[in-house]
Amino acid sequence: MELSKKYGPVFTLHFGRQKFVVLVGYEAVKEALLSKGNEFIDRPPIPIFSQIQHGNGMFFSIGEVWKDTRRFTLSTIRNLGMGTSVIEGKMLEELNFLVEQVNSFKGEPFSLKAFSGAPTNITFTVLFGDRFDYADPTFKTLLRLIDEVMSLLGSPSLQLFNIYPFLGFLFKPHKMILKKIKETCAIIEKYLRASRETLSGDQLQSYIDSMLFKQQQEGETSKKNIFHDHNVMASVLDLVMAGTETTATTLQWAILLMMKYPEIQRKVQQEIQRVLGSERLPVYEDRKRMPFTNAMIHEVQRLASVVPQLPRCTAVDTHFQGYFIPKGTAVIPSLTSSLYDETQWETPYKFNPNHFLDAEGNFVKKDAFVPFSIGRRNCLGESLAKMELFIFVTGLLQRFIFQAPPGMKEADLELTTEPAFTRRPQPYSTCAVPTN
Repeated sequence: MELSKKYGPVFTLHFGRQKFVVLVGYEAVKEALLSKGNEFIDRPPIPIFSQIQHGNGMFFSIGEVWKDTRRFTLSTIRNLGMGTSVIEGKMLEELNFLVEQVNSFKGEPFSLKAFSGAPTNITFTVLFGDRFDYADPTFKTLLRLIDEVMSLLGSPSLQLFNIYPFLGFLFKPHKMILKKIKETCAIIEKYLRASRETLSGDQLQSYIDSMLFKQQQEGETSKKNIFHDHNVMASVLDLVMAGTETTATTLQWAILLMMKYPEIQRKVQQEIQRVLGSERLPVYEDRKRMPFTNAMIHEVQRLASVVPQLPRCTAVDTHFQGYFIPKGTAVIPSLTSSLYDETQWETPYKFNPNHFLDAEGNFVKKDAFVPFSIGRRNCLGESLAKMELFIFVTGLLQRFIFQAPPGMKEADLELTTEPAFTRRPQPYSTCAVPTN
């Protein structure tokens, strides 16, 4: 974003011998991902992801593998209740477990990471057919592995490995990532085996069931379809990693920002009391009558900008804003630069829910709000994540006031990020005081 002030919204960065075209600001990002979406549709080969997925899965695959896997995944998670009252019921059930967990700390400080279990469980319910108890050893192991892999993916020496993979023997992080991915796959494999043993076409309870049922129908050895073992594993792994980290991290940002801005927290809680009272659980439909709460959650996502960018690659030769970009060029469309674009937001670097409110206090949608990306490769769990965030954030603030731990003031809470694949908040603790 700093470089764009000198070089404009389209410029080239050189990483070793690799060239990346960088797109900065809402207009450039929108043009590439929406107007020219088919031209900027591919992913560049990134060494660490090539070693993990070998061209399979959804996030770093291209061509027919990507199209077919994404299409199947979208229709399957919709059939499993995404965006419906079925999954909403699961979220309300999970909210009760989360409230119980927060209550167990009895007002004493606890880590923001404790909030990760609830959103992760929603993804796991879709993937595996059931939630985990927070104390379950397998659940704890998966949370730890996701956390460690995401941290390692942000380490500087991993970026060096991605630029100079032939020097891999000098670097540790990629070896550690591959080891942790192997451990994660061993856990997924257990669930795949269990699903194969009980599989019935009449009762497909999970994403894994649906994948394996199609595999049975189409023949598991056929490499022409997407239901061979390698793509099944890669697709589940994608959802285990990316389908949990982003919402869990956003929830941590929401609590941190409420601690830092108690006056905004109070305003949200007044609206919650007015619309829900202290007993009725929130449902997603309530957001229409809760403009300030809805605006605050959107502003958390905007300011946190949890996924700064995911690289693209040109699928064909293309002309873009006066430049010729050859087929196969790596492109970085900066989502953060859209979420912080000074032409789109009054106070881009401040936490300000009024960005999403009109003069009368009504909620307003903003085109430059792109935390889930836009176009054909947008986040396929967007509607799931939006519902989760509203229900969990509203449900928590209905019951608790979140405060900085003893000895810390609001001003001490910094909004700087930890190095990771996503933009994570600093590892603060919080205290939860019951509202009544």
